[in-house]
Amino acid sequence: MALPIDPSAIRPEDIGEERVVLEMEHEAAIERVREAFTDAGFGVATEFSPSEMLNEKVDAGRDPYYVLGACNPNMADRALDATDKKMGGLFPCNVVIWEEKPGKQVVYHLSIMRVARLIGIAPDDDEMADIIADTGELVEQALANLDAADA
Repeated sequence: MALPIDPSAIRPEDIGEERVVLEMEHEAAIERVREAFTDAGFGVATEFSPSEMLNEKVDAGRDPYYVLGACNPNMADRALDATDKKMGGLFPCNVVIWEEKPGKQVVYHLSIMRVARLIGIAPDDDEMADIIADTGELVEQALANLDAADA
């Protein structure tokens, strides 16, 4: 089955891909990311450790990997309206923290708003462009909070 889009043609900026490296232990990084996103106006709707679950259920031997499901209520409300409620299929905005090596954690985020527009869930119009821009500013603030905490 052929995909309707060529994944190799998608650039990181097309999906709002962001990465930050934190030089600290995994649990401390989770706390730092949770605080940074909360300070930027996100709530944490859900969180879990896929690595713990997979290591327990299928003996996967995975290094620490954690998902924070962040949500800014204003952005979520606007996105639901702009997409005839379809955006909920991608909620919440996930922020992933994985251990690259002991003492080095990667924080990864991509814009579900950009992905929704790319795959046709969200319209390619001015309203959605504004939501994407506003959400992007909040994520940038959260990531800046991570950097500021290192200073």
